[in-house]
Amino acid sequence: MDSVINVYCDESCHLEHDSSPAMVLGATWCPSADYYEISKNLRSIKMSHGLSRDFEIKWTKVSPAKLQFYIDLVDYFFDDPRLHFRAVVIPDKSILNHESFKQNHDTWYYKMWFVLLKQILDPKSFYKIYLDIKDTRSQRKIKYLHEVLCNDKYDFDKKIIRLVQQVRSHEVEIMQITDLFIGAIGYVHRRLSGSDAKLALIKRIGERADLNLSRTTLPREDKVNLLIWHPREW
Repeated sequence: MDSVINVYCDESCHLEHDSSPAMVLGATWCPSADYYEISKNLRSIKMSHGLSRDFEIKWTKVSPAKLQFYIDLVDYFFDDPRLHFRAVVIPDKSILNHESFKQNHDTWYYKMWFVLLKQILDPKSFYKIYLDIKDTRSQRKIKYLHEVLCNDKYDFDKKIIRLVQQVRSHEVEIMQITDLFIGAIGYVHRRLSGSDAKLALIKRIGERADLNLSRTTLPREDKVNLLIWHPREW
């Protein structure tokens, strides 16, 4: 039986001119065959806290009243060996010089998705990649991203990377885990401190991962993999 991996991607503060210099891209992945069981487990955690099974897991919803719920989600992620996460952090996108690379911010944005995903992809497995839908115009670039990822793996027949597709994050629990983790990492890199609940959740993630979320991990780190990216690295 084919070993198919589902990869669920999301980003935080990706716009060129927004209020935050730091940008985070992230992906959570698991075996495709386990998707429904993991989703069911996540819904069970929601309902055990008196929440609707359709409650959307989001970093912006972390609060004192829901802190234990979010801690339980983090613990579930670390206790389930089928789940993995990788993020690429751009600490200050305002210093980028797109002109020197003959590109615009939008083109660079998809290059960063390539940087994120190429570390995850193993030619011995097969992949379906899902990105949070942004707008109808991005479909052409999603197709281009698929082609670039395939070319990098000499996967000209798209047998390894079978799918790169947009989905709505509020319909996909595992993608919501990506939102939660990139939110936490973004909070660290924006040096924010206004929410004790969010700081407590960040502490839990750091403890469970045994990592400093402000630093790049070893490339082979498999459970939580981080790259703090700077322009000189590409």
